[in-house]
Amino acid sequence: MSVSPIPTLSTWVEVPKNSDFTIYNLPFGIFKSKKLSPRIGVAIGDKIVDLSVLDQEGLFSNLFFPEGIFLRDSLNELIALGKTQTKKIRERVQQLLLAENGELRDHSSRGKVMVNRKEAEMLLPVKIGDYTDFYSSIEHATNVGKMFRDPENALLPNWRHLPVGYHGRASSIVVSGTPIHRPKGQSKDPDMVMPEFGPSRRLDFELELAFITGKQTKLGDYVSTEDAEEYIFGFVLFNDWSARDIQNWEYVPLGPFLGKNFGSSISPWVVTLEAMEPFRVEGPKQEPEVLPYLKCRKSHSFDINLEVFIQPEGKKSSKVCASNFKYMYWNIAQQLAHHTVNGCNINVGDMMASGTISGPTEDSFGSMLELSWKGTRAVKLEDGEERKFIQDGDTVIMKGFAEKDGIRVGFGEVTGQILPAK
Repeated sequence: MSVSPIPTLSTWVEVPKNSDFTIYNLPFGIFKSKKLSPRIGVAIGDKIVDLSVLDQEGLFSNLFFPEGIFLRDSLNELIALGKTQTKKIRERVQQLLLAENGELRDHSSRGKVMVNRKEAEMLLPVKIGDYTDFYSSIEHATNVGKMFRDPENALLPNWRHLPVGYHGRASSIVVSGTPIHRPKGQSKDPDMVMPEFGPSRRLDFELELAFITGKQTKLGDYVSTEDAEEYIFGFVLFNDWSARDIQNWEYVPLGPFLGKNFGSSISPWVVTLEAMEPFRVEGPKQEPEVLPYLKCRKSHSFDINLEVFIQPEGKKSSKVCASNFKYMYWNIAQQLAHHTVNGCNINVGDMMASGTISGPTEDSFGSMLELSWKGTRAVKLEDGEERKFIQDGDTVIMKGFAEKDGIRVGFGEVTGQILPAK
């Protein structure tokens, strides 16, 4: 599979070395500050381009948008305008930021347009109507199967035939930086006669990416793999917090509930599908051959480096995992096609998470469940501390970026600190 070379672009904005927010990226997000109400911005280096000011100053004069569209507290209405319009916005911002273009650089309102990111508070980027979590990493599913079922038959019979998933809780998805209280619930170890109630003792992270839908369908409609990317606006990093002891006791027969719905964390900047285009790669070979509605004519996988760090309170962080989105067995087009094949309708702003992204090596496992192999071995941190699961006061930091030919497009990070149970 050949991918067109990335054109070389330079910008008049000072972009720090190894910044995720280069001129090739330009992700969308919602921000506010002490002086500014919630509004839509685009990230470049350490700055945010305030789209509402660009519009007020006539720098979108050849584009036509509903009045006040950039002064919303979510991206939903903007995304709903359609990809033709959102592409034009991103392309126009990119044009204004080019080194050879003085329209914005020399404009009298440049100071109002360019907001310092450190002075801004990032908000949840979309109003999430529905959230689905998939289970699409064959390495993760195999590891879990080996731990909890038959090591010789780790994958359940359906796993290679369809993208397994479940409907999660949208209301408890929070933006990066929001603390999460340790959940309470029932758990039962194998040697216990009766279950006990209390704070989770095996709190975990799950390294995931999620895509945000940008187009609505009606009940009964179906989105094909060929059309799926027209319905996908972009990606965020996703930490699907998991209470393994609660989950293990409750998940039979209907799946995750209290072990999952207490909180998930997402990164604030939505990286568009267009920005990820240069990093498209072939996905894993799927055997046996999938059913016709899941077949793809092109690749829908992306080479995105992913990292997880644990930072004990008051101490430095330690990298505990390095994985990659390209390992996913089921791709985003197959996930959306399967989700809708029965006529399930989707709305703008729905969130579809990938499931834990684990790679083939032990250091690429995307959860503490796997890294500690069900708590049987400790993960060593740089300061000598050890972890089998997440402790109170720990902050989990996830980062993601794609890099090719010296060009970088990244997600920033999603962080969350675990507070004691209430």
